[in-house]
Amino acid sequence: MSEVSNQEIKLPVGDRLIISSSPHIKDSDSVRRIMFKVILALLPACAAGIYFFGFRSALVMLFTMAFCVGAEALWCYFAKKPVIGNISDGSAALTGLLLALNLPPQVPYWVCLIGAFLAIWLGKQIFGGIGNNPFNPALVARVGLLIALPAIMTTWQPARGMSVDQENAKLWYSPKTIEELKSGKALDAVSCATPLGVVGTTKKITDKSSAAEDNFAAVSSNEQMFEYFLGRKGGCIGETSVLALLIGGIMLVLFNLINWRVPVIYIGTVALFAGLVNYFFPGVTPPPLFHILTGGLVLGAVFMATDMVTSPITGTGCVVFAFGCGVITTVIRIWGNYPEGVSFSILFMNALVPLIDRYCTVRPFGYVTKRRIRQ
Repeated sequence: MSEVSNQEIKLPVGDRLIISSSPHIKDSDSVRRIMFKVILALLPACAAGIYFFGFRSALVMLFTMAFCVGAEALWCYFAKKPVIGNISDGSAALTGLLLALNLPPQVPYWVCLIGAFLAIWLGKQIFGGIGNNPFNPALVARVGLLIALPAIMTTWQPARGMSVDQENAKLWYSPKTIEELKSGKALDAVSCATPLGVVGTTKKITDKSSAAEDNFAAVSSNEQMFEYFLGRKGGCIGETSVLALLIGGIMLVLFNLINWRVPVIYIGTVALFAGLVNYFFPGVTPPPLFHILTGGLVLGAVFMATDMVTSPITGTGCVVFAFGCGVITTVIRIWGNYPEGVSFSILFMNALVPLIDRYCTVRPFGYVTKRRIRQ
C-alpha cells in the first residue's frame, strides 16, 4: 500500500484530456459516411424515377442537389462558418436528393431553387445547422412549395406504360386528352391524375350497398395493385416504385441506419385504420393495400420519418411517433381536402418529438425514485 501511495498519479492534460457527455460510444461511421450510405440506398428509387419519367427527372435531381449545396455554402459564407467543412459532409446533397424525389417530374428548375433555399435556410441552418433542426428539411421545403405553388406541385406526368389505349385510361386522363392523343395531335405536355387524386374526387358512399362495394373497384383491382407496386402510376419522382423503395429500405436496415419500428409501425397503422374504415364503409376509402402502394407512404416511412435528427431516440418513442404519423396520414387521406397526408403528418409529429422523448425515456440503471416523506 505504501509503495502505491507514494507513486505519483498523473492525469491526462491538454489534447489528451477529452471531456464529453455519455453515452461514450465509438463508431467508425462519420456523418459523411452515413450520408453516402443513405444516398446509396436512394439510388434504386432514383433509377426507377428516371425510367418511368424520363431523363428530365435526373436533371431535377442534379439541379436540386446542386442548389441545396449552393444554398448551404452561401449561408456558411454569410454566417462566417467553414464553407468546405459544412458542404463536404454530404448532408446538403442528401437533402437536395430527398427534396427532388418529393417533386413532380416536370417541375420548373426555378421551383427547385426556391425549394433548396427553403430546405437549407428555413428547415436546417436557421436552427443551427446539421443535428439541430427539429423538422425534416426536405419536407419543410415540399410543404412550403405545396402551399405557395399548388398548381405546379399537383400537376403530374404519366409514367412510362400508361397508354391511353388501356381500358382504365379514363381514370388518369381527361376525355379531351384521350381524344387528342388518339388523334395523333402533338402536345407540349401531358398531365394525368394520381391514384390518390382519383380516390379524392370520387364521391363517397357511406352505406354498404353493392354500389359502395364497387366504388373503388377500378383503382384497386389486382392488376392495378401490381402496376402500383412496380411504379407505373403518376406521382412524385421518388414515390412511384414501391419495389425500388423497399430495396432501399432493406439497405438502410443492413447498414443499421434506421430503426425498423418506424416504417413498420407507420405503414401498419395506415393499413389498420384504412382497413377498418374500408371494412365498415367500403364506399368511403379503398382497401389498405391501395393506401400502402400509392402516394408517398413508403418513401416517407422509410426515408423521411426515420431521419436520425427529427425522430425519437427510444424504441417506445419510435412506436408512438410512427403510430401518430400513421393516424394523421390516414385521416388526411380519407377526410382531408388534400389527397395525401404523409408530409404533413411527419412534420406534425416532428414537433412532438421532444415531448415523446421526454415521456418515453428509459429509467437509467441504478436510478431509484425518491419517496415522499409524510409529515
